[in-house]
Amino acid sequence: MYVLVIAAFALALFWMGQVPICKCGYVKLWHGVVVSSENSQHISDWYSFSHIIHGFIFYWILSIVAGRLPFRARLLLALAVEIGWELFENTDYVINRYREVTISRDYYGDSIINSVSDVLSMVLGFLAAYRLPVWVVVVAALALEIFVGYFIRDNLTLNIIMLIYPFEAILKWQSG
Repeated sequence: MYVLVIAAFALALFWMGQVPICKCGYVKLWHGVVVSSENSQHISDWYSFSHIIHGFIFYWILSIVAGRLPFRARLLLALAVEIGWELFENTDYVINRYREVTISRDYYGDSIINSVSDVLSMVLGFLAAYRLPVWVVVVAALALEIFVGYFIRDNLTLNIIMLIYPFEAILKWQSG
């Protein structure tokens, strides 16, 4: 069932006009250059870590608000939320918002392969949160935020702040 949901998601992105793979014509396992037309176009990138954290967060929230549901049902709910975000993230509204208020000036949306990989990264985080002790998940989330923030001057926290209420000081710092 999960595979069908993800396949339907990929088809929806295709209908929205997202490219299947990078317009460069090839697929890389990792693309680490943030300020690049290939960012969010390959299988994984710096933002894949944010999607792992999404999985941690969704597991925690669903354990609180839907803890009586079977694990598979909670995973399906998390999948639906992540897919909903990915679809919304690839609308003109959000793409333009990223380009206006963040360092992602050349962002034109994710490729389908990148969006599907982002969803799978969330699933990885969700499964890790299910299996690992809470303290390990908390430390991992903090470590990932600090690690990514240090290397690219962006992370999940900064991304959310800049989308909701951009700060000129953060933008200047991110721009180097």
